[in-house]
Amino acid sequence: MPELIKDSSNFQEVIKGNQLSVIHFSADWIEQCKQVDDVMDTLSQQPEYTNVKFAKCLAEDLAEVSLKYNVEAAPTIILFRNGKDIDKVDGADPAKLTAKVKQNNTNTEGISSKPKESLEQRLKSLINKHNVMLFMKGNPETPRCGFSRQTVEILKSIGVPYDSFDILTDEEVRQGLKTYSDWPTYPQLYVKGELLGGLDIIKEMQASGELESAL
Repeated sequence: MPELIKDSSNFQEVIKGNQLSVIHFSADWIEQCKQVDDVMDTLSQQPEYTNVKFAKCLAEDLAEVSLKYNVEAAPTIILFRNGKDIDKVDGADPAKLTAKVKQNNTNTEGISSKPKESLEQRLKSLINKHNVMLFMKGNPETPRCGFSRQTVEILKSIGVPYDSFDILTDEEVRQGLKTYSDWPTYPQLYVKGELLGGLDIIKEMQASGELESAL
């Protein structure tokens, strides 16, 4: 999970330097803040963002910092480099947050931190990341829609190992996979690189006894 900033001196320590820092101004009692924490946690685990600092501060506890950066409501996410705020996301908007982090993620020389691979190459790589790959809203622990939750429950009932990708954290993948697979909705389940289908097809295959053997 993102590092919790304890006080204003800790805040200054986190945002200094040429490394990109993504700070979530949060409030524990606001449900949307938990969604932002989940998105930042997912981003922090992706290889292309290992050079990015992800942290959060409780906006009400660090009121002077919130005031300085015009934080009017939580959640607010501000991106920093060299101690200066360079970008901002108001509210819980996973796609916008992901896009902003990607856009501002540069290394110390201001060059992209890794060569940009084509979207098609990236989609193929994700689809083949595991023999059974689920593209869903949220993750298996905290699904973000009923269809994704039902799919996770079906896979859990069968007990098949699988991996997942949260399409809410990457708008490029979210839109690109619809075109690539010619399948307009989520979740999407892939087996050995081939699209099996969405929830309706998964339910039909489960009812007919085909799903377990297919997986």
